Amino acid sequence: LERDPHGNVQVSLIESEKLFSEMVKAELAKRKAAGTYKGKFGAQHHFFGYEGRCAFPSNFDADYCYSLGFNAFMLIQYGFTGYLSKVSNISKPAEEWVAGGMPITKMMNMERRNGEDKPVIRKALVELDGKPFKFFEANREKWAVETCFTYPGAIQYYGPSEVCDITTRTLALEKS
Repeated sequence: LERDPHGNVQVSLIESEKLFSEMVKAELAKRKAAGTYKGKFGAQHHFFGYEGRCAFPSNFDADYCYSLGFNAFMLIQYGFTGYLSKVSNISKPAEEWVAGGMPITKMMNMERRNGEDKPVIRKALVELDGKPFKFFEANREKWAVETCFTYPGAIQYYGPSEVCDITTRTLALEKS
């Protein structure tokens, strides 16, 4: 594999599903040769990428994705093509969220690319005046030298809402 400009192996480009199946195939061939395995092996690959390495979704994640998906269906159902599904008010409980749509063209501006003007979606930059960045800024030096992290524990799907329906840390900071 090629390395990135910093000399690091590009782990995301490793086809781990094929790597693992080849390792299993090699191990089973050894066992077959030793007479300790008599079965057959055939792999069916499926790449999960980041999904395979991520944490379980929280109730917030599930509510948000379900809302975006259902809202996208409704936009299409009512003929709003070229729209982006959006859900606002997400720092509040899911029952208070507001679904809507935004024309993708509203997010675009013209940028010069390879000598031609092209419509592109504007980059969303970090809001340096926002509460999440201010929180980071206030803790940046400490975090650079100390082990500081928030670990709320395992994801809880059932139980008290204040445990199960915790929003993201960034949204909590924006709401505070």
